[in-house]
Amino acid sequence: MPRLLVAPLSSLSDALAAHAPSHLVSLLSPEHMIDTPAGFPAAMHLRLGVNDIVDPAAGTAPPARQHIDTLLEFSRSWDTSQPLLIHCWAGISRSMASAFTILCDRLGPDREIEIARAMRQRAPHAQPNRLLVQHADDALGRKGKMIAALNSMGPPLIVEEGTTTTFPLVGL
Repeated sequence: MPRLLVAPLSSLSDALAAHAPSHLVSLLSPEHMIDTPAGFPAAMHLRLGVNDIVDPAAGTAPPARQHIDTLLEFSRSWDTSQPLLIHCWAGISRSMASAFTILCDRLGPDREIEIARAMRQRAPHAQPNRLLVQHADDALGRKGKMIAALNSMGPPLIVEEGTTTTFPLVGL
């Protein structure tokens, strides 16, 4: 079944072993970026050095439109025969925003609220980074629908770290 996986960094090795993804996306602060895991093809590992901030003026390496453009280009090369695994430090914000972006791109317009609510149901801890989602909304021409969908999710369960979560591309 075609699916996206979201995991925290601490569960990356287990998720790689358990799910054998064909594609891997790492979203970590530039100073904490990891090397491609041993045995994983480097060409199938997208490394985005970005801090988890929502105000571009609040720090260095904020999420930018180029991060979303690169993520979309990479994810569109994924043939869905094996999972695509996305991780950030905690599996709560940057990785969930990236999963939301890819799901919105793959499933098409006017499904943003459905996708956001399915995300909340599968990942009560999800708190997608709003700046990444804003850039994705612009890149996909959704005219604010992706941000409005985040608002429909309700508050997240507050945790220090998320768990590995599966998002199917069919039967969301």
